[in-house]
Amino acid sequence: MVSPARDPLTTPPVDDADIPAWVAATGVDGLVDIHVHFLPDRMLQKVWAFFDQAEKNYGMAWPIHYREPEQTRIDLLRGFGVRTFAPLVYPHKPDMAAWLTSWALEWAAEVPEAVPTATLFPEDSVTTYLGDALSAGARAVKVHVQVGDFDPRDPRLDRAWGLVADAGVPAIVHCGDGPRQGTYTGMDVFVEVLERHPRLTAVIAHAGLPEYDRTLKLLDRFPNVHIDTTMVGTPYTEEFAPVPADWPARLADVADRVVLGTDFPNIPYGYHEQLAAIAGWAGADDRLGAEFLRSVLHDAPARLLGVA
Repeated sequence: MVSPARDPLTTPPVDDADIPAWVAATGVDGLVDIHVHFLPDRMLQKVWAFFDQAEKNYGMAWPIHYREPEQTRIDLLRGFGVRTFAPLVYPHKPDMAAWLTSWALEWAAEVPEAVPTATLFPEDSVTTYLGDALSAGARAVKVHVQVGDFDPRDPRLDRAWGLVADAGVPAIVHCGDGPRQGTYTGMDVFVEVLERHPRLTAVIAHAGLPEYDRTLKLLDRFPNVHIDTTMVGTPYTEEFAPVPADWPARLADVADRVVLGTDFPNIPYGYHEQLAAIAGWAGADDRLGAEFLRSVLHDAPARLLGVA
């Protein structure tokens, strides 16, 4: 007796072991995750130590779900069916961005599924190391306004934003006020960058949570702005930054500008929970459905990262 085909909209993955079968049911040729973190080990240990103090830093516990050696983390992504991912790095002070970018380029060269990435910080040398990275083939640039505690409107970044816009590569920008507000976070700040560089291909990380409404309005104004799904709609995040009740309907208007992001490995739950959230949105509005699911999981992020 032949089992009926699985409907990925109505039967989302229930655990990580279920992910490969669910991905196969969607019909995509593997996942493309635009928001993954790999860092030099000493730096990563410090990041994890920060999350160990999350109740003090964020007001809630944040246990790292994939606290594993580097090779194990790479193998986990491969096992989930991730065929391409952007390993993102980010500095928290001056004189870090250049060597982190160099590290990220070298690291990606050794991992077939990884695309080369870069980062930036407002400093006099930014256009030099960023320009070199883009010339060397960097296909995404991570910008973490909250961790870096810098103003994205800083004049020293003006030419850098221009370089990214001209290259047509996506800038994955954490500029929202959640999960922790920063000195220069908020869509009212980042919109000024977009007004100066309207051609910039920007991916607003975490869909700008908790400013979902303001973020979607940016997509109305700027045709190259996207959102990633990172942590959005998962049970963990719904506790402190729930999506609007009409979220699936709102996504229908910008369906081709929603891309898969997860924050792996620094998430306090299993990878499958993000995929289940996306499946829930796709199944909640007739204008979304399987086509939207394939776009988010593969087609849209693949297009941004230049994946054939």
